[in-house]
Amino acid sequence: MGPREHHQRLEYYRSRGQFALRRAAYRSAGEGSHAHASCGGTLCVRLFRPNPASMSTVSVSLRPATVDDASLLASIHAASWQATYRGLLPDAFLDSEVAQERAAYWFDRMNAPGAERRIVLIAERDGEAIGFVCVERQIDTPWGVLLDNLHALPAHQGIGAGKLLMRAAQDWARAQGAVQLYLYVLEGNTPAIRFYERQGWQFSGAEPDQMGGIDITALRYIYRLDRATAT
Repeated sequence: MGPREHHQRLEYYRSRGQFALRRAAYRSAGEGSHAHASCGGTLCVRLFRPNPASMSTVSVSLRPATVDDASLLASIHAASWQATYRGLLPDAFLDSEVAQERAAYWFDRMNAPGAERRIVLIAERDGEAIGFVCVERQIDTPWGVLLDNLHALPAHQGIGAGKLLMRAAQDWARAQGAVQLYLYVLEGNTPAIRFYERQGWQFSGAEPDQMGGIDITALRYIYRLDRATAT
C-alpha cells in the first residue's frame, strides 16, 4: 500500500464480565499521524473493568515483529517457558539452557526465508513488550494454519492480551483463506489447555516429541475459523 495505508482497529471491551469486540476502520494520514501513533498502525485494545466505581482502562497494542526483535522474542519465550514448564521440563534446561536455545531459534527463524507465510505480532502495554504470537501457513499439512507460539508474560496475564493475540491470529489466518487453525500444547500444561478450550479449541490428537532434552507428548488442538467467535 501507499503512504495512506488502510488499517483496522480492534477494540475489546469488558461488559458484565465478558469481552466483546468492536471493529473500527480508519485511514492514517501517513507515518507519524495521530491514528498511526495511537495504535502503532496495527491493533489496539482497551479493557474496561466492570465495576463502575473503579472504572479503569488497560491499553494493549499489537505491532508486527521485525528481524531486529529476535532477541526480544527470545527473552519473552524463555521467560514464559521458565514460568510455565517448571516441573514439566528439566530444571537444568530451564535454568541454564533455555535462554541461549531460544535466542538461536528466533535469530534463525526471523532471518529464514518464507516470511510471507507467517506473521509474528508483539503485544505491548504502555510501551513494554508483554507477549507475542506467531502464526504460519504450513506446506502439505491436513490441519490448516499453525498457531505456533502464543505467549503472555505471567505478570501481564489476565488482562486480555492472550485473547487479543489469538484473535489477531485468527483474523490473519482467515485472510489467508484458511478454514482451520491448529496448535500443539505440552501435555500437563493445564492452564494453557483450559485457556484454549475456553476459546473453543478442540482436542484432535497426541504426538510424541522432544523438548528440553526429554521425550514429551504434544497435544494437538484445532479451531474451526467458520465458527462463532468465543467470548
